[in-house]
Amino acid sequence: MNEILIQNTTAFFEKTFGSAPQKIVLSPGRINIIGEHIDYNDGYVLPAAIDKVICFAFEKSNTKKAKVIAIDLNEEFEIDLTEKVELNDAVWTNYIRGVIKQLQDNGFAFEGFNCVFSSNIPVGSGLSSSAALECGMIFGIAALFDLKIEKKDIALLGQKAEHWVGINCGIMDQFSSVHGLDNKVIKLDCNTLDFEYHNADFKDYSLILMDSNVKHSLFTSEYNTRRIECEQGLAIIKQHFPEIKTFRDCKEEQLLSIQDKFDPTVFKRVHFVVKEINRVIKACEALDKGNIELLGQLLFETHYGLSQEYAVSCEELDMLVDTAKADDAIIGSRLMGGGFGGCTINLIKKGHENEVKRKFSNLYLDTFGIELKFYDVKISNGTQLL
Repeated sequence: MNEILIQNTTAFFEKTFGSAPQKIVLSPGRINIIGEHIDYNDGYVLPAAIDKVICFAFEKSNTKKAKVIAIDLNEEFEIDLTEKVELNDAVWTNYIRGVIKQLQDNGFAFEGFNCVFSSNIPVGSGLSSSAALECGMIFGIAALFDLKIEKKDIALLGQKAEHWVGINCGIMDQFSSVHGLDNKVIKLDCNTLDFEYHNADFKDYSLILMDSNVKHSLFTSEYNTRRIECEQGLAIIKQHFPEIKTFRDCKEEQLLSIQDKFDPTVFKRVHFVVKEINRVIKACEALDKGNIELLGQLLFETHYGLSQEYAVSCEELDMLVDTAKADDAIIGSRLMGGGFGGCTINLIKKGHENEVKRKFSNLYLDTFGIELKFYDVKISNGTQLL
């Protein structure tokens, strides 16, 4: 699939600028196997880069301007690199403007360039196309002008670019887009950025995302509320167990012993967090041992927690996971991402993929009148130069 994308992007560049590109970069989207809503709660996440990518083609223009063309949008913009970088009404351009600003603000010297890009990452499906865009642009500019930027710093610059755009994201998306490795997941500590790789051989199972095609507008307000509830909960835990500094220090037994000290809603939130941190550790052990059935069970447990305790699911996602749980061909399923819509991630027995897709597609359309989309994904390498 990516070969066609690379050919089409290169051909468009040559037709537009009359020369072959000097650098071609692939920058992937990402999934998160497990570890949801704990990146801001002192936990670990378990993301991986996938084989859905943005392809960029670059050349130096020997000017002081950057010209960038978004092939899929049939839109382009030009920016004078000697002038102050400012936000623009064309939202997609702001991610690139943000990248240019962060590179300049951090003392990296570069001149004008031409760039075209095209993507097969489904936009708005929770696969972090914005992080792929930021990291791919930084990677390409660095390669073109021989800038020495470490992978970790590419991720941090990408995150800062997104913050400048106005989206207060964590580091997971950019980090996994840059650090991805073929058939490896990344256990990432979002506080320290320490990380380790674990094998991601799913053996007899395929990894398939089901896109609910819904987005409920609760996300931003509820996200902020969850953060406050978790802060309140951690403060109560610390009152009774002064030795506990973060959620990862807290055992479930300790939490249960002081359950009556919590508002019931706050207790549900922190109970999910403590258990989810533990599930990430169990998931790494399961992958290392090749126990994919246990991994699947952990996905179901995470969804239950996200739905019933953290309350970030919705009717459509719950229906997909409940149906998956009753299907012998599916050993694990959960909502992936912030919640209130987006995708479920599913482990499906190989050979059963098409029948599962038919069944779910018909059932979802009958129930909600909405078309269900499917994305077959494989765990792949991070941002790279071809």
